Amino acid sequence: MSSCKDESLTFSSNPSSSPIIVSEGDNSSYLTDPNNGQIGSASGSFQSDNLLAESSGSDLDYGFSRPDFRQNPLVGTVQHYHRHVFLCYKNPRNWPPRIEAAEFDRLPRLLSATLAARKGDMNKETRLTICEGRDGTETSNGDVLIFPDMNRYRRLTHFDVDTFVEEVLIKDVEWLPGNPEKLKGSYIFICCHGSRDRRCGVCGPPLVARFKEEVELRGLQGKVSVSPCSHVGGHKYAGNVIIFGCSISGEVTGHWYGYVTPDDVASLLEHHIMRGEIVEWLWRGQMGLTEDEQRTAQELRLQNNGVASRGGIVRQFSEVAEMKTPTCGSHPKANGCCQANGNTECCQHPAVAGENSDANNCETKGATERKNKKQLSRNNSYKAVGKRKVCSMPSWFENWEREDTYAALAVVCAAVSIGIAYSCYKQL
Repeated sequence: MSSCKDESLTFSSNPSSSPIIVSEGDNSSYLTDPNNGQIGSASGSFQSDNLLAESSGSDLDYGFSRPDFRQNPLVGTVQHYHRHVFLCYKNPRNWPPRIEAAEFDRLPRLLSATLAARKGDMNKETRLTICEGRDGTETSNGDVLIFPDMNRYRRLTHFDVDTFVEEVLIKDVEWLPGNPEKLKGSYIFICCHGSRDRRCGVCGPPLVARFKEEVELRGLQGKVSVSPCSHVGGHKYAGNVIIFGCSISGEVTGHWYGYVTPDDVASLLEHHIMRGEIVEWLWRGQMGLTEDEQRTAQELRLQNNGVASRGGIVRQFSEVAEMKTPTCGSHPKANGCCQANGNTECCQHPAVAGENSDANNCETKGATERKNKKQLSRNNSYKAVGKRKVCSMPSWFENWEREDTYAALAVVCAAVSIGIAYSCYKQL
């Protein structure tokens, strides 16, 4: 397990990271723009692509406003694996639907076939993904990134595939023709494989653009890499985002997020990258964990956080798992508790940063609810996806605490007793 305790920037929040699995057909990578020094795909790589122009007219059917958006639970949807290999190769516009099987793209095809053939010889389940590569940049065609090892090998060719897999992925030794370079910082991969699934082609490019903008605004150039990648699994969860980096404990982890919109990018950078906090309501899972272990890990985190988290970014686990229930299911992107009030649905938003950590719990009554009513936070979900009516909470009696009721009864009884005593005194 690679560690990075001495890195200047840490990014993931779950220290329990273990090796990763090998799966076929997944490709991803990262790229640096030599013109502005920012790690990520080259400047303008999407602005000139047809995918971005195509996305504007397809948003209703394939983008963040599509009918099936945020209609499925996310946690536990990452296949168990222990190592992730990213091959830098061309860009999304050039990727066929199954780049690992493309006849004329020999490098990804041979690497994928060799990984599948030697799977039984590897002691780590390994996943292969293609990411954008551009010659003459920090990450060129043929470069290979390996996580959690945090290694980069330069300029792999189809002639080298057998030797590379044998030495690096099976024997776990260095590949002599290319000395490994240590990777530093955070690596963000966004699925933009539009030829594989239109949803990824529509949702991915705007996310890449927004991530690059936010990275620049926060001065994280050179510390955070942003790159489009090929299919990673789970088209229906687009936008799909994977973040690799060091956890608070110093171990390298890989976390998957789904249903990410441009409005969520700032939260992912601020909380996951800069604070080491998982954004639970968008979290799909983690490399090195089985599906059941992913669910258990989230449940434990939510319990440790009192079911809620700072800033209202951590959604109640039961709300995410029950998105299709009549109460909150019609608005799965809400961040608070939705309650039925007659024929009108009332959605109370969670408190903003600094509020009681129990503010998101739909079962909490009394004082916490009264505090939340006074300070409603902005809905974190994508603005184009439905509108909810924010209304007042139920009647005053439902918000009346049991202690308040007892106190009121005591006052009433005392007043009655005094009245009776005064009447008796007057008759004397």
